[in-house]
Amino acid sequence: MQLNEKEVEILEILEKDARLQPQDLAKMVSLNVEEVESIIKRLEEKRVIVHYTTLVDWAKIDSYQGVTAIIDVKVTPQRGVGFDEVAERIYRFKEVSSVYLMSGVYDLSVSVEGRSMNEIARFVSEKLSTLDSVVSTTTHFQLKKYKHDSIIYEEEKQSDKRIVVSP
Repeated sequence: MQLNEKEVEILEILEKDARLQPQDLAKMVSLNVEEVESIIKRLEEKRVIVHYTTLVDWAKIDSYQGVTAIIDVKVTPQRGVGFDEVAERIYRFKEVSSVYLMSGVYDLSVSVEGRSMNEIARFVSEKLSTLDSVVSTTTHFQLKKYKHDSIIYEEEKQSDKRIVVSP
């Protein structure tokens, strides 16, 4: 799909802040509100804009006990469909938040969310590893999130303004 400069500009702005109102976007890209609304509607219909989301730093919520794992999966591709069919079977599991075809030793990178490490371990052993095309898996548990989708989670640290004194 070919986009013009204004359409790309709107996408770049919305990618950084999806909460902007069409009136504000119109001012930012020098278009009228109706044009901006029409562009957004068309991009949504064409599935260029796929979803709007909110990033939450769950680590700051004391009662939240969620666990995220990245699972490297080696698969045997299916004749005629390659990796697409097995990737689709994997991304349909409710525990799976994302699936990527990768270059390197492993074929797929699968992000999984659960309430505990044990829940993710059961998912891997009972659902993922039992798929016919899956040859092997390696699971990595996320310990801390520093940056996600270009958003830094840590607050800026104040630099120490004191003068260093050495003997």
